[in-house]
Formats: sequence, C-alpha cells, structure tokens
Amino acid sequence: MTNRVLPPWAETLRQKYLAGEASTFVLYRNVFDSFVAGDELLDLQSFLVAELFRETKKTICEVSLERGVRVLREKGVDRPSGKAPVPQVGAGDTAIAALAGNLLPALHLLEQQMRSEQSTALIVPYADALLPAGDPSFMATQDRQCYLAFHRWSLDKGLTTGDNIIVLIAESLGAINSGLLSNPKVAAIEIPMPDLAARRAVIAHLAPKLGDEQLDLYSARTGGLRTVQLVSILASGKGQGLSEPERRALIAQLLQGTPDAEARASTLATITAGMTPDEITKLIEPGKTVPVKDANAEVLKVIHARKREMIEKECAGLIEFIEPKHGLSVVGGQDHIKHELLAIAKNLREGERTLTPMGLLAVGPMGSGKTFVIKAFLKEAGLSAVALKNFRSKWVGSTEANLERVLATVKAMGPIAVIIDEGDRSFGSGGDGGEGDGGTGSRVIARLKEFMAETENRGQVLFVMMTNRPDKLDTDIKRPGRLDRKIPFFYCQSGAERQQVIQAVLSRYGEACVAVPEALLGVCETLEGYSNADLEALALLAVELARTGKVALDATLLQQAAADFMPPQERDMIEFMELLAVSETSRRSMLPARYRDMTLADIQSKLLQARRLALSR
Repeated sequence: MTNRVLPPWAETLRQKYLAGEASTFVLYRNVFDSFVAGDELLDLQSFLVAELFRETKKTICEVSLERGVRVLREKGVDRPSGKAPVPQVGAGDTAIAALAGNLLPALHLLEQQMRSEQSTALIVPYADALLPAGDPSFMATQDRQCYLAFHRWSLDKGLTTGDNIIVLIAESLGAINSGLLSNPKVAAIEIPMPDLAARRAVIAHLAPKLGDEQLDLYSARTGGLRTVQLVSILASGKGQGLSEPERRALIAQLLQGTPDAEARASTLATITAGMTPDEITKLIEPGKTVPVKDANAEVLKVIHARKREMIEKECAGLIEFIEPKHGLSVVGGQDHIKHELLAIAKNLREGERTLTPMGLLAVGPMGSGKTFVIKAFLKEAGLSAVALKNFRSKWVGSTEANLERVLATVKAMGPIAVIIDEGDRSFGSGGDGGEGDGGTGSRVIARLKEFMAETENRGQVLFVMMTNRPDKLDTDIKRPGRLDRKIPFFYCQSGAERQQVIQAVLSRYGEACVAVPEALLGVCETLEGYSNADLEALALLAVELARTGKVALDATLLQQAAADFMPPQERDMIEFMELLAVSETSRRSMLPARYRDMTLADIQSKLLQARRLALSR
C-alpha cells in the first residue's frame, strides 16, 4: 500500500490488513466526506483506489446493488475516467464486467479471479443496501445469496490468505447484516468527523493565503463540519456561484468607508463560497465599524452562522442550537448555585478538563429557574449548546442511525453542551424503552449512557439534564461519571432574595422601578413560597399596571400586583420536589441553610412523608 501519510482510519486499515487480522473491512460513519490526497480532494472510493490500492492491487472492482460489478483498475491499468477512476463498463472489459447486470454470476466469476490471480481489491459502496440488516431467513433470495457469498468469502482461507481485500462502505454500522459483522475475520473501522488537525489541513488546502493564526482560529471554530462542508465555505469559487474576486468586490462595496475595508473584504471573500449576493449582504454588516483588535469577530460570526446552518441541515430535526443571551450576572438570588456554576465555567474556559464534570443534573421544583440559570451558565462558560430533539423514527434501524449521526456531530463540535430538558421523560425508568418498540428505546438509552460515560468526552461534551422528578430517572444515569454534579434549585428563601429576582427581571426587560429598597423589600417579605417564575409574572403584571395607569413603577404598584396575582397552589408537590432536590445534591454547601445540617436519615424520612402527601391524590 502507499507510503504517504494516511489518515488514522486508513492507517488502521493498512496495519490490520498487513498483520493478517482481517481481509474484509467495514468502513462506516463519515463515509460521504472528502479526503485530502496530495493536491486533490477525493471522495472515499477514489481515495481508496488512488491512495491505498493503486500501487499494490492488480485489479480493483466495485460491487453495488445499483451498478453491479464494475472494473475500476485491471492488471495495473486504470480505466479512463479522469481524476476519479470510476468509469462506465465498456465492451473491452473483462468477463466479470460482461455480467454486471446479473450480480450473483458476476460475484462467482469475481471469486474465481480472486482465487486464480490474487491481488484483487473489492469495494462495496452502500453496503447496507446490498447486505441489509435482518434475519437471513426473512430475506429475499438475492439478498440471502449475496449475504452468504460475502460471509463465506470472509471465512475462506483460500481468499483471506491471498493478497485480496474487501472493503464494505456504509454510513451506519447497524444497517449491515449482523451475521457478517460478528465474524471475527471482519473488522469494522470508524471514519470519524475531521478533527482539529484534519480541519486545519483542509482549510490550508482550500485557502492557502491564510496565515497560521487564522488557520488555527478557523479550524478551532469549525468543529462538527465535514470536509465537504468546509469546501462549501472556503472553496475559492470553483463551480457554481460567485467567484472569489466577485465576492471580494461585492463585500468591498458593502464595507466601503469602514476601517480596513479591503483587508476585511479579502478575508470575508475566502469564507463565503457558494453564497448568493443576497445571502452575503445579509451576513455582512456594511455600517459596522470594526476595531482592528476585533477584526476576526465578524469573520467568526460568518463562520458561526454558516456552521449552524449546515449542521442543522445535516441533523435536520434532530438537534436545536441554543444561544443564550445573558450570563449569570443577570440571575437574581441563587448565590449558592451561582458560586458552583461560576467555578465550573472558569474550568471550562481555561481548559481544565480534569476539574470539569462529565455532566450536570439540575433538579428542583417547577419554576425554580433551572432552564434560565443553566442557559446563563452556558453563556458564562462560552460553550456552544444543542438540545436533543426527537430523533426517534418509525422505520427499523433509523432511530439508531439518527442517534449515531447526532453523537458523531456533537463529539466533533466539542467543547459543547448537550441539553436534555425534562430528562425524566427521556431517561425515566417508566418510559417507553421496553419491548413495545422492539427494544429500540432500550438500545437508544443504553447507547446514550455509554456515550455519556466515555472519559475522553470530559471537558469536550458536557451533558446537562434538567428535571423536577429525579426519582423517575434510572439510577445508573445519575451516577458519578455521567451526571456527576447535581445542582439543586429551590424557591427563594428570604425577602432579600425575592427582591434580587424582581430587580433582575425588571432589569432584563429594561424596566425601571422607583421604589426605595426598603419599601420593595417590605413587599417581597410577603411573597413567601413564590417561585422565580411566579415572581417574574408578578413583576410583569406590575409593569402592565404602570403602563396602563401611565405612572412610574413603585412599591405600591408591586403590592397591588401581588394582591391580584394568584400563584399555583401545589404546596405538597413543591415540598416533595424540594426534598428530592435535597436528596440528590452532590454537595451540602449548595443547600439552603434549613436543609444543610439535616442528617441523611431525616432527609429520607421527610422525603417519604412528602411523597405520600404529594402522590396520594
């Protein structure tokens, strides 16, 4: 095989093949990407032919359900097809090609050639279509025959000890027949999303004029994008769309009269390939004056916008980006929680992976501010964040494939936070992960748990789950190593805390309150048992009263709003949820004073009593 420096997955394949571990390989995951080969970008099949097999295999064939058997290279001679050696079958091809439309006889002839001539490479794109998952006894006759042929080949010493190799290509490993995958002479190799070094090499290839600082910055900010997506951002304008000079001229016109317009236009032209003039105009802010020290800010904004668009398209309907607007400075009260989250945010910003938890579990009664505070924490930590949406499908195998696509994307985007709201519904022990769905739910949850526990994700992928019923979660999801930091949320414990929340709410909405602090505190002292959500609703009601009466917002209006407002009356359930938060917390120092010194026995006793009262209805 080639002596060039190969991607890690290709080097793994080479080493396993040379060591005799396997002669049948399954390449899966990022199989529809492009790969750098010299001064070219090649698709996977062309990369295998040009980089791995060209110098070592006399014959290279493709086998697919759509096109049958095609000869890509015969006895050292490439078929004429330009840069990508994938020709159409012609009259001068071998006897194998003559049977291309009749797959099974062509496979038998191919087997004869592998036995007689050796040195044959067999590439099977879309292997999941040719060798689909399922019980062979329920397969169509041709599917069963193909499966048996490939399974027999992988075990046949006459083929495996010869200089032959078979490469199956499929996006999802689970979509290929499990009987073939379980064969010890078949090796599965994951092609991952491009890592930092790979992205840097691709960006340098696509935009050779960029300096080292820009290469480092752009490669760091494009995590989660595949090479083909980087091409659509950074290509110099070959093919459809505006050329790079045309984009530069348009952007220079938009930025005319602003500082460093020419330099900024050149840089922005590099990262707007494939965009229409309207799209470029929407992304570029013509009237914005950008200081030199922040010159990269607008470039990163463009990259972020395009990255988000591409990943949302790639994982359509499976994930949702979360972009918090406020940091922890706008959170009123919750000092015990903010201190803990600020420390975690600091470790994340500084790359202290050892001190970073694998996951966070935010627990507490409804309306206690879990979602708002967690989003503020993400802003404080500078973390990108996505929320898992409904990746379940009615089609067999699609749910697992969707999940694997999401996990691969998330891992490549790190550092990132994955948000799971109402976690008791997704991971609850009473959920739908049983046998009613053929075991799909159980497999999905098991795979998520496995991913959450992968230690290499520490500091790179932070799972954050929120729930007010942690008792419904499977016990093993809450263990250290998955959600190892439990953050308890409670309603405000004092009038002073409630005053902080109301002031923070009014400040966030740009509203002014002329009430003197003592008068405002007097009102807040009467609001015991109000949740943060209740306090926000009350504050906004007071704002409405002030605007209706065209007067300034003061303590009298807040008192009037408090007299009119009716908070939810679920005291038994709220107390039960608070005690659940107490029992789940990972540190006593995060508990309010009234719970901090309670013994574990007292906590459990009160929890059992509260459970009976709350759930007896």
